[in-house]
Amino acid sequence: MKKLFVILALALPMLASAQKLGHINTQELFVQMPELNSVKAKMDTLQSMYENQLASMQEEFNKKVQEFQQGQATMTDGVKEFRQQELADLEQRIQTFYQTAQQDIQKKQQEYLAPIQEKMAKAIENVGQEKGFTYIFDSAAMLYIAPEANDLMSDVKAKLGIK
Repeated sequence: MKKLFVILALALPMLASAQKLGHINTQELFVQMPELNSVKAKMDTLQSMYENQLASMQEEFNKKVQEFQQGQATMTDGVKEFRQQELADLEQRIQTFYQTAQQDIQKKQQEYLAPIQEKMAKAIENVGQEKGFTYIFDSAAMLYIAPEANDLMSDVKAKLGIK
């Protein structure tokens, strides 16, 4: 048993030194991706479309509330109840539209960003293979990085054509 421990104690440092480790800050790389500008423009357009529709619905609701408040005194109980239900239904439609819009915006954002993330991952993988790295870590999640550590940011940026 002691022999096995001694052999492992001697072999582990040699195994560890045979591995080539590198790091890259994927968050920093992501914000430098040129495709991000196109995604931002698409998302701004989509957001604006939903905001305009929501504003139109809110304007309609406010107008109906104002009409209801102005005519409430002369309404019969049946008409008043009908108008209140109409306002509640419209308010519910606005809430449903808002939730649907938020879900659609998130879905589109994920859809637009996925190819960028895949492109980054592929470039990191290619650099790792070309340079013979065993592991490449995300430096954004690292607690300590030695000054002599292999920072692959410039290599991956070159692979992606980013200056």
